[in-house]
Amino acid sequence: MKPIIVITGRPNVGKSTLFNRITKTKDAIVDNLPGVTRDRNFKDASYDGFDFILVDTGGFEDTDKKPFSEKISEQIFIALKDADIIILILDAKTGPTPYDVDLLNFLRSEKKPVFYAVNKIDFAIHEDRIYDFYSLGVDKLYPLSAEHGYGLSDLLDNVTAAFPERNQDNAGEDNKVKPIKTAFIGKPNVGKSSLINRILQEDRFMVSDIPGTTRDSVDIEFSINRDKYVLIDTAGIRRKRSVSAKLEKFSIIKALKSLERCDIALIVIDAGEGISDQDIRIAGYAHQRGCGCIFLLNKWDLIEKTPQIEKNFYDAVQDAAKFLKYAPIMTVSALTGLRVKKIFKEVKEVFTQYTTRIGTGVLNRIIEKAIQHNEPSLHKGKRLKFYYATQISNNPPEFIFFVNYPHAVHFSYKRYLENKIRSGAKLDKTPLKISFKQRGGRIEFGTKKKRNGKIVKRVKRL
Repeated sequence: MKPIIVITGRPNVGKSTLFNRITKTKDAIVDNLPGVTRDRNFKDASYDGFDFILVDTGGFEDTDKKPFSEKISEQIFIALKDADIIILILDAKTGPTPYDVDLLNFLRSEKKPVFYAVNKIDFAIHEDRIYDFYSLGVDKLYPLSAEHGYGLSDLLDNVTAAFPERNQDNAGEDNKVKPIKTAFIGKPNVGKSSLINRILQEDRFMVSDIPGTTRDSVDIEFSINRDKYVLIDTAGIRRKRSVSAKLEKFSIIKALKSLERCDIALIVIDAGEGISDQDIRIAGYAHQRGCGCIFLLNKWDLIEKTPQIEKNFYDAVQDAAKFLKYAPIMTVSALTGLRVKKIFKEVKEVFTQYTTRIGTGVLNRIIEKAIQHNEPSLHKGKRLKFYYATQISNNPPEFIFFVNYPHAVHFSYKRYLENKIRSGAKLDKTPLKISFKQRGGRIEFGTKKKRNGKIVKRVKRL
């Protein structure tokens, strides 16, 4: 098991900046506004050959004046309980505060290795700013600039030296099987975080009736029946004209980027509100990025349970999102747990199809039967000829057809071939990509010509 390092401290001391610096990513949103980070953010990282899990936390601030402060503190304390090593970030510009004292006293009771880093020290000449922090009764302080990397190597050298088991041979041992990445996306307040909490059976993410509670796109590893998953909680995506705050814009950008790295997009819809244009627009984002997709109609506990009403919901989704007719639809409830356990059975089935490879022989037999049953139309009086087809990639399955007139293939015939592949190869729950290309060949024209004493034919590739 990789050691868990937790970064903690007051708001706006540079925790997320340090998290991004160590993980070499921009996964944590960074802003001068205090309280940007709310949920715990996990990321695999390594230093000098040693692998570990780094955890970013919200800012600790013992006050009832700000929304979410109590829930943020709960998330911090859960993270600290799970930690093997803790890095407490202090702010050189503000000096020690009562909140630093409160958090430091709590950390002393944990009896875990704690490293005290005084951040926002950009150069060696500024290191005298750490002296005020010795009043906290700390023996060792690490001057640090999370933004520029000053002092980081000294800190990490000592942190990795305190690992419970320093074993370089374990690098990557936990990741032999790549997990299935699933992103929960949807409008604000549809229950994305609540669903993940129900799946994990713990209050892993903050939940509130206030839209926009989730800001970062947060990854968490999860296993069920020996299958590994990464659950990605994302910020709610509102219509562009409704978004004005800079932080919300960043959150939405990160939510959309999560679609580029996930395998399956779980499109969460509030069944109590019905299907909206924005729900379908979000589904379109997932479709454009080639994700496998599953619709989750959440808050089904609020809906009257009749077969006709359920059918009406299914029909409404398929009618509004015709481009995602292959996507399964599930009715679930994060509140009661209705069918939540069945989500991953569907995810696994979609992922299996999403990563499928079809042999060229099997594929061409499917296409041959399809063409015999329904021949393509003429192009300028000439018959369209399909020479052969092959799968060039998966995630999702992508096929290329070699024909004599690729631009003459009508979109309706393309859809016909796609449906035949779906039925013939049992790929009814995954996106497919199909393209057409003119078959390459060599035809002889012109005269023979000597080159370097050899006679060659002048040829042109089609």
